Amino acid sequence: MFDNFRKPLQIAIAFAGIAACGTLGVSAQTMPEGVTAYQVSAAFDDVRFDLENAIVNHGLVIDYVSHIGDMLDRTSEDVGGKKQIFVNAQTMLFCSANLSRKVMEADAANIAYCPYSVFVFETPDQPGSVTVGYRHLDETGSEASKAAIGEVNALLDAIAKEATGQ
Repeated sequence: MFDNFRKPLQIAIAFAGIAACGTLGVSAQTMPEGVTAYQVSAAFDDVRFDLENAIVNHGLVIDYVSHIGDMLDRTSEDVGGKKQIFVNAQTMLFCSANLSRKVMEADAANIAYCPYSVFVFETPDQPGSVTVGYRHLDETGSEASKAAIGEVNALLDAIAKEATGQ
């Protein structure tokens, strides 16, 4: 019933949080559909550290950090790259034993969502503006599956907001 209101509500909440916190918001046009992101004016290393702490503060362990920006810089010449995409960019992958169990007990196929990931990046055209976000997981399947996936989405959102001071 509320699915038609989810996207506008997410955008409204994001903009309200942005206005209240004095940070810059990533507009819906700059992020792919299904991606939630928050932007903050700060040094990349500080925001990255805050993101790591936000994950740990929720009792989680980071399994892997993907250094996407470094990889793109390193391989740019080899693949015909024409511009610098990021000043810095990383994705952190982690799992929650509690939430993952709920999600997969509801539907074993939900293994496709694990591990969960959040990203952090800074672009050369917006130096000092750091974006933190995540892919919104589709809340599909049984009611139990939808509820459990909703909890994962809430966790990812809380982590991204904490990292950006929202």
